[in-house]
Amino acid sequence: MSHFFAYLARMKFIQRWGLMRNTRTENIQEHSLQVAMVAHALAVMSNARFGASVDPERTALLAVFHDAEEVITGDLPTPIKYFNPRVKEAIDSIESVAKQRLTDMLPDDLRSAYEPLLFERDGDAAHWRLVKLADKLCAYLKCLEEAKAGNREFERAEATIRASLEALDEPVVEAFIDTFVPSFRLTLDELN
Repeated sequence: MSHFFAYLARMKFIQRWGLMRNTRTENIQEHSLQVAMVAHALAVMSNARFGASVDPERTALLAVFHDAEEVITGDLPTPIKYFNPRVKEAIDSIESVAKQRLTDMLPDDLRSAYEPLLFERDGDAAHWRLVKLADKLCAYLKCLEEAKAGNREFERAEATIRASLEALDEPVVEAFIDTFVPSFRLTLDELN
């Protein structure tokens, strides 16, 4: 008997943005789907517009599992994760232990298929880079949605994340923002 998928099913109970008042809560399961869709788009755009050669489907699949360890650790807010280098190192270690615990729940004959979805491997560096970019973009989109709902709680986070996205100097991120982000500021009537 394996508890792997029972644990993953608990992703819907892990709330994000725990230190902030949300107009609408977001769990890591729905967040992972959005990150997967955005990561896929970044991969497609990287290939089509910037001469990359990454697998969009692989990128999306990695994004689906990118926060899976949080079913064990919970969502640790960014200000805590990056409080100082020693805290970040300790949290990385805790997350690695949680990923290993999830991997160990799998039957032996399935581990080799799922371990590379939880742990970064050499051949997936370009894919993981896009997942991380998508994760940051989705945090920015959450801030825009909260602002659109009149929640000022996310104003500073929006400005900070936007500045960090701009500082990356990543053409694919800039292209995604230019192409898709303005729509997030519109109402449904305006989208129609």
